[in-house]
Parts: sequence; structure tokens; C-alpha cells
Amino acid sequence: MQNEILTTLADGERIVTEQLDAVRSVAIGFWIGAGSRDENDKRAGVSHFLEHLLFKGTRSYSAQDIAEIFDGLGAELNAATTREYTVVYARVMDEHLETALDVMTDMVFAPTLADLDSEREVVLEEIAMYEDTPQELVHDLITRAVFGSHPLGRPVIGSADVISTVSRRALGAYHRSRYVAENLVVSAAGHLDHDRLVELCARMAQKKAAPPARKSRAREPLLAPPAPSVAFQRKDTEQYHVCLGAPAIPRSDPRRFVASILDGILGGSASSRLFQEVREKRGLAYSVYTFASLYADTGELGIYVGTREDNLATCLEIVAAEIADVASGGVGEIELRRAKENLKGRIMLSMESTSTRMNRLGKSVTTGSELLSLDEIVAEIEAVTAEGVAALASSLLAEDRLSAAGIGPSEARFQEAIERIAPSLLARAAA
Repeated sequence: MQNEILTTLADGERIVTEQLDAVRSVAIGFWIGAGSRDENDKRAGVSHFLEHLLFKGTRSYSAQDIAEIFDGLGAELNAATTREYTVVYARVMDEHLETALDVMTDMVFAPTLADLDSEREVVLEEIAMYEDTPQELVHDLITRAVFGSHPLGRPVIGSADVISTVSRRALGAYHRSRYVAENLVVSAAGHLDHDRLVELCARMAQKKAAPPARKSRAREPLLAPPAPSVAFQRKDTEQYHVCLGAPAIPRSDPRRFVASILDGILGGSASSRLFQEVREKRGLAYSVYTFASLYADTGELGIYVGTREDNLATCLEIVAAEIADVASGGVGEIELRRAKENLKGRIMLSMESTSTRMNRLGKSVTTGSELLSLDEIVAEIEAVTAEGVAALASSLLAEDRLSAAGIGPSEARFQEAIERIAPSLLARAAA
């Protein structure tokens, strides 16, 4: 039995909870509709930078106060920024929920943006660390190749040029425009009372900023994806880090469960085709997998492989062959059943975590996506057919939809490998 309850306060803030009487903890998150796709080019990275600054002090609590309070509660406190939202989240004992809520409300609505220059250096170090990690950086390259100049194509972490120069005034203006009650969801799961949490949130209204005099810039929809492209960054690495990717379906698309099964069959598990063929049977790579991101109006589906130069072309040929086999109907009943049971098992096991349940609630309400019961999720998974998987693979991963990105010592060797599986891609890029 599920106990999700949603309440909207008079100021527009939404509170969604799930009561779990068998635990003594509460996971709570503040979900703000502010992500990297809400920035313009001159402010790329401010959502992520602002997330850092939330921890640097508020009107009522210094940065050290925040750290000491949560350490004193034996609690966890963290935050994350994505392309479509920012979340500040914690896990505390039920008896400490009010204290955590008070501090987190101050962090979200009343940050002082203190220690700006020292935290600027921290973020610049994070960007440098990211750029020194090619297996991570290549994901930003493929996203740029897939979405081009659209805000979805920019890295969430931002650019060193922007972070080095952005002012406190600009950060404050962005905070005032996005961190408002009507753009915020509080989600919680665990040993709690919904009405009590609503009462506490309502009592903290004085911490909230007044609505901005003018509405913030509307989120730019992706009306149509750009043509596929190629991105390469030369780096003296031992391996080539390569991604193939294409625009996919939005989170509201009923085929999202088919996409999850496709991901599991192709490269999302230890028994998946790419893991078995590339790594286990042939030893051509240590890391090979598929990945997917679903957004409000589009999505991204892709494949990553990291391998040495001598194995690069062979790895990509295996990838292309497995995509073609799945798209032509090569998925059998046993393989399909294994993928379904894997997906159901991972979902069910993850739901034993209050943090996962809180994330599920917060993400659903923040993004406006359907909140299905576990029984409904299982039914959707069971309804996936091999024909549906083939049709989606054929539609999304057709050669003429694929973009490519790579990091490695030689662009020529990268292009040679891409030429063997997607010759039209390089021809279009050169045109």
C-alpha cells in the first residue's frame, strides 16, 4: 500500500510525502525548478555554482553552523544540479526533522552567497578535475553533438570563463528569479506525518523570498533536434573514450518502459549484449555500457566504450552489429524476460530506501511526470514486447540519427573507426 499525499500551499509551494511506519528515518529534499537548461550562454553554470553557495551560510546559520548541526544530528546533507532542476536533500532521524527542515529552508531561501571567491575556486577546481577525467568529459561532448547550441547541449558544471567572472549580483538575481515558492517542491519519505510537515513548511513562510517583480525567462523548448554531428577532443590518453548518441523520447512518452528494457538488453547490465560481447567474451574493453536521459520535451540515448587504439574499430563494429540485430527483431523471449526481471528487481530493491522514495516523489512532481504505483510500474514493464523493443531501437538508433564524440590521441584514428560504422555521419560533418 502506498501513501503518497500532495498538498499545495497558498504561495504555490508543493509538499509531497510518503509515510513509512517501519523505519525511524526521514529523507527530505527541496527540489527547485532551476537547472542548466534555464541559463543563457553568458550565465552557463550559475545553477551549479549557486548550489555550492547554498552551503556557505544563510541569514541565520554560518557555513560552520550548517555542518555542525547536521553532523550533530548524525544526518546526511548534500545537493545536486541537473539540466532541469536543483535538489538539496538530507536524511535524518524522525525526531530531528523539524531542525533539518528549518536549516534547509534557510539554505534554499536565504543564502548570503558568502565566501563567493573561495567557492569560485572550488568550482574551478571541480571543472579542471572533470576535464582531466575523459570518461566523464566525453559525455558532455556527446550531449553537445546531439543537442548542438541548445541549452541542453551545455555541461551542467558550467565553463571556467563564466565561473571566473560571474558576480554576486548576477547570482543573486538568478536566485531571486528561480528560488521562489511556486517553483519549489518539498518531498519527504519515511517516518513522518504529512499534515505536520505541511504545518511546519507553512510556518516558515517568513524565510521565503518575495516573488520576483518580473517572471524569469521561460525555459527554451527543443522544437526539433539539430542534425547529428561529431565532436572530438585530442588528449594524450592510453584509451580512446567514445560515445555514440541520439535524441530520444521525453519522460512523458509511454514508450519509456520500452526504452528501459532496450537499455538493459543492449548495455545496461552485466548480462547485456555489449558487456558480454565486448568485455566478457573478447576482452576488448574494461568499461562499455548504454545510458539514457529523459527530459520534459526530448531525451538522449547513447553508448559509451573506453578502449585502446587497436581495439577501437572492432568495439564500434560490435556496437553497430548489436544495435542492428536488436532493431531487426533479434531479441528472444528468454532475453526479454531476463531484462524485465532485472528492471523490476532493481526498482523493487531500490524502494527499500527512503532516499529513493523521496527522490521518486520529488522528481515526479518537479518535472510534472506521472507518479505510478509499483503495481502500475510492474504492469507497464510486463507489457513491453520484443516487437516494441525492436521498433524503438530501429527508430532511435538508426545510423542516420547517430552523433559521435571521442577523446583520445588521434582524431584521424577516431574518424577511421566511425567511418566503418556510420560513413554518412562524417560526410555530413564535413559538408
